[in-house]
Amino acid sequence: MNRTSRHPMRRILLSAAVLVALVGVFVVRLVDIQIVRAAELNEQAQEARSEPVTVYGARGDIVDANGKVLADTVMRYDIVLSPKQASKAEVVREVPDPENPEATKEVVVPLPELAAELGAVVGLTGDQVQGIITSELAEDPKADYAYVSKLVDTETYEKVKALDIPWVYADEHPSRRYPSGAVAGNLVGWVGPDGNPLQGLELSEDQCLAGENGKISYLHSLQDWVKIPGTEIVHEQAHDGGKLQLTIDTDLQWEVQRIAEAQRQVTGADWATVTVMEAKTGRLLAVADVPTVDPNDPSAIDADDRGSRSFTAPYEPGSTFKALTAASVINAGLADPYSRIVAPYRIKFPNGADVNDSSFHVDQQLTLTGVLVESSNTGMSQFGELMTDRARYDDMLKFGLGAESEVGFLAEASGDLHGDPDDWDNQTKYATMFGQGLTTTAVQIASVYQTIANGGVRMPVTLVDGCVRDGDDATAETPAPQGEQVVSPEAATATSQMLERVYQDAWLSDEWNIPGYRVAAKTGTAQVPDGNGGYQEGYLVSVSGFAPADDPEFVVSVSIMNPVKMNSSAASAPVFQEVMSQVLKKYRTVPSGAPAPELPATW
Repeated sequence: MNRTSRHPMRRILLSAAVLVALVGVFVVRLVDIQIVRAAELNEQAQEARSEPVTVYGARGDIVDANGKVLADTVMRYDIVLSPKQASKAEVVREVPDPENPEATKEVVVPLPELAAELGAVVGLTGDQVQGIITSELAEDPKADYAYVSKLVDTETYEKVKALDIPWVYADEHPSRRYPSGAVAGNLVGWVGPDGNPLQGLELSEDQCLAGENGKISYLHSLQDWVKIPGTEIVHEQAHDGGKLQLTIDTDLQWEVQRIAEAQRQVTGADWATVTVMEAKTGRLLAVADVPTVDPNDPSAIDADDRGSRSFTAPYEPGSTFKALTAASVINAGLADPYSRIVAPYRIKFPNGADVNDSSFHVDQQLTLTGVLVESSNTGMSQFGELMTDRARYDDMLKFGLGAESEVGFLAEASGDLHGDPDDWDNQTKYATMFGQGLTTTAVQIASVYQTIANGGVRMPVTLVDGCVRDGDDATAETPAPQGEQVVSPEAATATSQMLERVYQDAWLSDEWNIPGYRVAAKTGTAQVPDGNGGYQEGYLVSVSGFAPADDPEFVVSVSIMNPVKMNSSAASAPVFQEVMSQVLKKYRTVPSGAPAPELPATW
């Protein structure tokens, strides 16, 4: 074999030797990684992987009928640190070199100095920050996650970020805000610092509003603790809550609250409520409770004033209830607006019941219309006794009394019809005809007048129009609520026309006059139960009515508790007049045409 023929063989052998050497290196490396250094490398990998952290699902917005925000979620930040990295990682910064003003030098910043810098931004001392690190490491030497401060604003977050401390970072944490402040605050309610709902619609509608939190983990650099892009692992997906749309008109709500609060202060009253409802739909356009809570700072007001008394405070409605009794008697075919009785100041019935009017008068020859105009208890008792107790009770139930409204507001009162009519005593039998011996809420009385205004058809009381979640069909129409015919259209019309005579002829006609519109209304003065079988001091004065009476659009119901400087229905009449005027103007309601029919009050 010649020399040239041996060269290829040498090259082959040399290549084989190199290949064997490379394989050997890989084998040695593999053994080193998988066996010799396996524990060490696994520990480093775990250190590079963060513990699962919470990703917050944002709570849904609460908006009014026009989409104006009453409650929303803004971004806040939880400032957190890694205790184990804080204890061992060096933080090196470039600082000016005092020996050479044109140069810089690297220095190691000690932990106490870093802790003091962080504490100064979030409102802690350096010792407190170090205390967080020390206590976490005492419980777990590998502790990787500890809160420094929760729910800081964007400005604070940016200051923390500017410190450039590698083992300090921030997690996004949505937080609740109420941009309209006290407007509808008694309805909206609020959430606590931990985000849990505590009051109002925030609590009762939590199923719609609540977001679902998720969990993620990710890899981060061991050198500077920065999150490595693309390494995020989602353990649980976060979901935002739904948007709760109310029937309330925020602008109207603000105006009604302003009117109610002004009159409360003028009269020295304890509290007041004003309800505005659409007559044809039962939708609540405003539910004002004063004093009113600001959900941004609920502790600034007494606890008793933080809810919505319109739903939660039952009271004896007094004479506003007479409209219901009149409608029932007419619906039963037992009377009409022209029916006659003689109304004395005091009357004793055969069963022993003793009924009197609010002030002394000689016997009055009144029609049913006149009984409402004069607000006679003795007169209404004579008409009411034409019906059986059971029939009147059943009508009360149909009008929505004795049960919570369809709203189901938090802690809503059902009212008390004094038990079953078979259990009524002799006095209660008659007292319930003119609004005593039973209790209702302001919203229930508004619903009674809505029924009369709507041709005898009671519509479900509505405060929430719906809940919209991501992915829902925004164009889908919600089925229209169905009403119930409580009394006949004829009975409702007759009652409405009698209430128009009250508006025109009763003693407050000058106080609540609204030029250009026919109005049907009735006043009331009543005692408020104290919950212990007695009554609170002072009286609750009220007005309920609707307009335009010839084609009813809006119901307004006013209640004022203990107006010490004007303890009569004269305290509530100006509020009714101003609120109803505002409503008719806001919604550009067409003025009435023909005048109200003439109905005789006496005979």
